Amino acid sequence: MLKLSVDEVLTTTRAVRRRLDFDRPVSFDLVRECLALAVQAPTGSLGHQWQFVLVEDPATRQALADLYRRAWGPYIEQPWSIANLHRDDARMADVATRATASAEYLVERMQDAPWLLVPLLPGRHEDAPTEVLAALYGSILPAVWSFMLAARERGLGTCWTTGHLMFEREAAEILEVPYAQFTQVALVPIAYTLGTDFRPAPRKDLDQFIHRDRWSAPAADV
Repeated sequence: MLKLSVDEVLTTTRAVRRRLDFDRPVSFDLVRECLALAVQAPTGSLGHQWQFVLVEDPATRQALADLYRRAWGPYIEQPWSIANLHRDDARMADVATRATASAEYLVERMQDAPWLLVPLLPGRHEDAPTEVLAALYGSILPAVWSFMLAARERGLGTCWTTGHLMFEREAAEILEVPYAQFTQVALVPIAYTLGTDFRPAPRKDLDQFIHRDRWSAPAADV
């Protein structure tokens, strides 16, 4: 336990890629301990609408990582990708460049993480209305975030990724998940971190994102 304050955990739980320690084993009991805390997260209608596949088997990790690599090329060309989203923002350009290099590193090393976590929601939701999607994802996301916070306090690093979902049906076959009955939400590598001295990340000015009482034009970027 790192004995971080709540604020320290909240401001230093990063998307860890380059600083994942792929050589240090992580026990199942420790991952399970983090999940025990994660399922205390709020969940819509008290539904506990989640399942978690924890992958340690090397061949299975390799197969999932191969899907993740296949998705990288199509993803990185998108205007909303990590490489392009902040292209016109001079203050964020350097951050985006470093984050892209970090992401490329994880693309090559995903299979080396001691554990991969695949959170699941019951059912298929391609045609679900907005309010249903909000409730479903609003249940699973807090649980996975709680898992990541618990992992950080225990010296573990994680990273929420979704690229493999381009090939979700193939991933379901690899994991023997009934595709028609469950929707995969993410692919989360889990490993100890190389060092524990993470800091708050660069962020744009908070006032750009705040609207009081009603929508207003975002504050000027000064």
